[in-house]
Amino acid sequence: MSGLNERHKDSVAIITGGAQGVGRAIANQLVNEGCRKLVIAGLDRDKNATTFADFEERGCEVVFVAADLQNVQSCLNLVEVAVNTFGNVNVLVNAAGSGARGSLVETTEETWEHLMGVNARAPFFIMQAFVKHRLAKGGGGSIVNIVSLCAHCGQSYLAAYSASKGALATLTKNVANAYRFDQIRCNSISPGWMDTPGEDATQRRFHGATDGWLERAEATQPMKQLCKPHQLAHLASYMLSNEAGVMTGAMIDYDQNVNGAYPE
Repeated sequence: MSGLNERHKDSVAIITGGAQGVGRAIANQLVNEGCRKLVIAGLDRDKNATTFADFEERGCEVVFVAADLQNVQSCLNLVEVAVNTFGNVNVLVNAAGSGARGSLVETTEETWEHLMGVNARAPFFIMQAFVKHRLAKGGGGSIVNIVSLCAHCGQSYLAAYSASKGALATLTKNVANAYRFDQIRCNSISPGWMDTPGEDATQRRFHGATDGWLERAEATQPMKQLCKPHQLAHLASYMLSNEAGVMTGAMIDYDQNVNGAYPE
């Protein structure tokens, strides 16, 4: 078994949403474990300049791509950029996502198209380009998709969001099954309620949250915290590494509440 600081020394990674939240935490963990070639897809490099400077100071060459995940060609270009820059890419994390609200009767066509575009179509075509590249290289490689516990159902005001994450969950299984004989592994993590900058913005925008909402929310949780990106990142790093062995098609629920359990 390689040391943790070397586990990803041969990884060339693409991470969507890698500038903040879960994606940023996974990128940081890969760099901690030896990754020295990284493509991050996000919205604004300038807002995350300190993150990229930190990675570069630790010896990682970082390429930032301002990707429009609503645009298929922009999604396909991510793999092209990685290959043109590094000659190879063997790790993919689809962490970018939209959490737009809308129940069955409230969701507009525009919101539906937005959610399906960012949360399902974008990962589909990024995986398509990634898998084509890996097949041309003779196989191998690893994908982790960040899904959501809402893929199982979700709240009433997350009908379209839950459907989009359900689609990504099914894609994870389908890709894993289709390319296992090519040694391309595809797994997913479905987090519950997470402590991220995006969640803070969502709570304030859609739920009227005020300062201190996180502390109040965490006090109600079984383990007195929300899911933390830096903790989840250790799991993702393992799943992406060769140490995960034959693990493929796994859909791990990452939460402190247990699906199927009911109050006693």
